[in-house]
Amino acid sequence: MTDRPLLYAAAFVRALATGMIGVLMGVYLARLEFTPAGIGSIIGAGLLGCTAAALLVTCFADRAGRRRSLIGLSLLSAAGGLAFGLTSHPAAAAVAAFIGMVNGMGRDRGASLILDQAILPATVDGAHRTRAFAWYNVLQDIGHALGGLLAGTPALLRRMGVEEVASFRLSVGLYALLQLACAVLYLALSRRVEPQDGAPRARVSPGTRRVLWRISSLFALDSLAGGFLTTALLSFFFYERFGVSEGVLGPLFFGARVLNALSHLVAAWLSRRIGLVNTMVFTHVPSSLLLITVAYAPSFAVAAILFLLREGLVEMDVPTRQSYVMAVVRPEERTLASGVTHLVRVGAWSVAPAFAGWFMGGLSLMTPLVIGSVMKVGYDILLYSAFRRARPPEEV
Repeated sequence: MTDRPLLYAAAFVRALATGMIGVLMGVYLARLEFTPAGIGSIIGAGLLGCTAAALLVTCFADRAGRRRSLIGLSLLSAAGGLAFGLTSHPAAAAVAAFIGMVNGMGRDRGASLILDQAILPATVDGAHRTRAFAWYNVLQDIGHALGGLLAGTPALLRRMGVEEVASFRLSVGLYALLQLACAVLYLALSRRVEPQDGAPRARVSPGTRRVLWRISSLFALDSLAGGFLTTALLSFFFYERFGVSEGVLGPLFFGARVLNALSHLVAAWLSRRIGLVNTMVFTHVPSSLLLITVAYAPSFAVAAILFLLREGLVEMDVPTRQSYVMAVVRPEERTLASGVTHLVRVGAWSVAPAFAGWFMGGLSLMTPLVIGSVMKVGYDILLYSAFRRARPPEEV
């Protein structure tokens, strides 16, 4: 098997685990009788762990070895996930979430993604780069979708006679097992995934530095908004607002991820016609406006329909954004560029959930949805203003 299929397969399995834990995390912690503020803090701790891992990968992965780093990240995720499923104390849960990089976003945005994206462009030519990223994200969102269905595992186990909390613990154990499977897949990667001997390490040209500074600042704003809208918090919103269980939430998020997956292919097609930046912005703004309507929906059925419409648009900026960043930097700068842009994203994600949990407990369940959506619209406006004329090479 060549390296690109291995990257695709590992991304799929990792997304399967992330999609499941994203739906289960908030409900599981609620069943342990943690407060909304505590749940938000634990979700934030997991994302803070993702931030720390992203920093280490950005600075040292090319030196330590990309394959070795990917295997280590998978093993650490498996160990931390197992510990997360065994604890019942909020502080211990936060530590386990941090060490295991337990991702409550419901979408794979961890440190392994940095290395995958640095490796992937070298497996295709420039004309097919966006398409390769689109298929990468399609497979991830299929994994996210099936992971949403796996979030119904506790309900299935309870019908088999397993006690409620134990059913959640066993499901988190399945999450850890999936992370371990990623390590096995990464063992088969060839030496071609490593940077070329003698390539510059952790250095960027002045032009790239300017682009990264501007685009990373904007990505930080977008991710801060996204931290108010993690899958764990959205599932908690549906659970508390409409009284639906994980047995209902699993299929809902399955449908959402299927729409995410289809949207990536549409994004690749659309970007060839209107450009990467236009595709990012013109699909992202409507998705944010739709999420505001979810906050005020009168019933779960209406909220679910609006939410699914939103999910058909919200991820179209992902393959286009990834392709754009890799296009505007030199090949030897890709690990650093991928790392920096992801680092600011996961760092901003880790800040917001604690505030979102506090808002949910102290103000209203819908407050994070409104705040996050408004911030995302502001990000889109700023992104379009800053980069509408900065085209990647294939568009020039």
